[in-house]
Amino acid sequence: MFGARGPSLLKGVAMSKTDTDKIVTVLNRILEAEWAGVVRYTHYSFLVFGFGRIPIVSWLHQQANESLLHAQQVGEWITTLGAYPSLAIGPLLDSHKHDIAAILRESLESEGNALALYRELLALVEGRLIALEEFARQMIHAEELHAAEVDKMLRKPGELASVSGRLG
Repeated sequence: MFGARGPSLLKGVAMSKTDTDKIVTVLNRILEAEWAGVVRYTHYSFLVFGFGRIPIVSWLHQQANESLLHAQQVGEWITTLGAYPSLAIGPLLDSHKHDIAAILRESLESEGNALALYRELLALVEGRLIALEEFARQMIHAEELHAAEVDKMLRKPGELASVSGRLG
């Protein structure tokens, strides 16, 4: 994968080809999930109707753009490690229910899946590839904040309890 010397990022880091392959595999799964986010949020934006359409569509476009940015960052990491970024798109959840609550519940589920992938990445690189470790931590931070925001959006006005535990 890297040739005789390997990329400068890995100099002085004790990592086998198997370790690097595991990292790249997780990065490609993350990339596919982020591509799916771009498609999913854009698709959702087409399906919003009613008085609240403009701010909701704007928020969905922001989420699609954020997924695209994350995909670009992950793709750069994959090529930094000397590997080929996936062209596949991850699973696209679609309940075919297009009220805002259904869209947000699907979004929360997808964010949870992405969060699990970023945590898997962190476990693989922690203490070994510090820059990639910091990237994983930043993405976990962003995904946790986003999931918390969606959780709040799903609550009824005045309700304090998180919906995440009730989604089962």
